[in-house]
Amino acid sequence: MSSTELEEWLKEEQSESSGWSKDDGSGETIGHESGRKIINILNKNPSKDPDKYEEEDLQHMRKVVSYCKRHLAQEEKAKQNTDSKSYKSLKNWGHDPLKA
Repeated sequence: MSSTELEEWLKEEQSESSGWSKDDGSGETIGHESGRKIINILNKNPSKDPDKYEEEDLQHMRKVVSYCKRHLAQEEKAKQNTDSKSYKSLKNWGHDPLKA
């Protein structure tokens, strides 16, 4: 997903209805927070120049890839049912299963 697509998705109410809540009492899910981090990473390096990523960016991108890979392997329904929590959660992490 592009940063614009992800930003629009995270504004939707349904983006907040899946995933594990953070422990800070904010009510935000871990995936929703991850989506905000992804937008930040994409926006600060639009040319995707590998030398311009900070170590923290790389660590988060590795976490995102791992999450998406694991959930796509476990949950085929994410590709079939756009109302499923799996689909919504993957979108929060910047991956639209319907585009893959």
